[in-house]
Amino acid sequence: MRFVIQRVARADVKIEGEVFGAIDKGFLVLIGVSDSDTKEIADKMVKKMLGLRIFEDEQGKTNLSLDSVGGGLLLISQFTLYADCKKGNRPSFIRAGKPEMAEEMYEYIIARCKESAKVVERGKFGADMKVSLVNDGPFTIVLDSDTL
Repeated sequence: MRFVIQRVARADVKIEGEVFGAIDKGFLVLIGVSDSDTKEIADKMVKKMLGLRIFEDEQGKTNLSLDSVGGGLLLISQFTLYADCKKGNRPSFIRAGKPEMAEEMYEYIIARCKESAKVVERGKFGADMKVSLVNDGPFTIVLDSDTL
């Protein structure tokens, strides 16, 4: 499982020109699921993400968590995080989770986040989405379950 976490001043996702989800200060999270991922892995990833202290405190140090700044989450499913570009110029997505399983994991991650975060917005699995953001910093973290 892979999460690309971007600290944002604001972010939104549009589907067919309409805003589907939007947050102010918080994390825009791109979520990639592989066939080998489990709910236990998702739990570990969500816990790590929600515990990240990457917002600045009064001294300008990255010392505050999402919860401590009242931040929101915008969760977007993105199978292309498992693109394999080793051979040729056309990426292979063979390592990405099958759609049914990946959607189930995406919904599970959203539900787990809603248990802890005050604001949880989302995209729509499999939709053509237009994501806009103002990256704050910029500050981007990549969490990969293979390295946690």
